[in-house]
Amino acid sequence: MRKNKNILSLVDHVKIDSNTVTCYFKCTQTNKRVVSVVPFEPYEGKIELTYKDILFHPIKSYHIYYHTPIVIYGDKNDKTIVDKAFKKVANKFRWNEQINNYICV
Repeated sequence: MRKNKNILSLVDHVKIDSNTVTCYFKCTQTNKRVVSVVPFEPYEGKIELTYKDILFHPIKSYHIYYHTPIVIYGDKNDKTIVDKAFKKVANKFRWNEQINNYICV
């Protein structure tokens, strides 16, 4: 089993607002919860627009800002918001070979 699918098995729920994504991870072995908050932006970097871009290229700026794909979670893609959130709190989890999953420490 891919470790990405194991990360998805830890997701209790995800809360999305206009600026942030809050991922609530729950360990099934220890019943502990870990919360991770990340910016609501593409996995690989920020969407950065200057005032000059917005002023001189408003339609292009609009499309860049509002049409950049953002993947919250999925088992076919390992560059998702949930993966980014997990990496932020990964030090609170350890891979367990016996159960082939992450456990909260």
